[in-house]
Amino acid sequence: MTDTAHILVVDDHRDIRDLIGRYLRQHGYRVTLAADGKEMRKLLADEIMPDLVVLDLMMPGEDGLSLCRWLRESHDMPVVMLTALGEETDRIIGLEMGADDYLAKPFNPRELLARIKAVLRRAQSLPTGRKRPLAGGEVCFDRWILDRNRHELRNDDDMVMPLSAGEFALLNAFVEHPRMVLTRDQLLDITKGREAAPFDRSIDNQVSRLRKKIEPDPKNPVIIKTVWGGGYMLTVDAVSQ
Repeated sequence: MTDTAHILVVDDHRDIRDLIGRYLRQHGYRVTLAADGKEMRKLLADEIMPDLVVLDLMMPGEDGLSLCRWLRESHDMPVVMLTALGEETDRIIGLEMGADDYLAKPFNPRELLARIKAVLRRAQSLPTGRKRPLAGGEVCFDRWILDRNRHELRNDDDMVMPLSAGEFALLNAFVEHPRMVLTRDQLLDITKGREAAPFDRSIDNQVSRLRKKIEPDPKNPVIIKTVWGGGYMLTVDAVSQ
């Protein structure tokens, strides 16, 4: 599908917008261009439904963060954000608003193409059901609360359980897809943006470490269960605070 996917590029800089459009078309994508949020909203209202949106963060009028939040609430399509700032805080805020990936300007068009391919592959490989990020910064599951703003996990007694970056990414993938079987390849793609190599056991190792932190009995897990021949599944509901 990535060879014929429809990409909507929203950027107020005409040179950048046109450059991205030409490059993506050269690589077989259908491309629609929009100069700002107003034009993007009009295109979507006219039922121009892209497979992915490349969205600039800093635009006059309605900025990219507001537009990304609106897209998350009203549409089901991946978003790759662009920004001239490149600040860590802006990247985190963009991802919290629901962006699937983030790229700082100036960027190599080849890198943007690679990000687009990875995000499309990830979106298409997920099982049916909820695919878009949960609203809000905190997600409750079992007796745990995952604070995605602070990258912090705490229990119902308000005790904080430290998480590594990999453990946080993995747990976030599970709460985004509760009661769904996620294969090792899917989990690796969601958390690291790459496919599993033969004999890659990194996901299994992280699941094991995560179970030691959240399971009542890690040797007999009931929250994250192994699905024989399939992968792993979060067996409880995950609810946004």
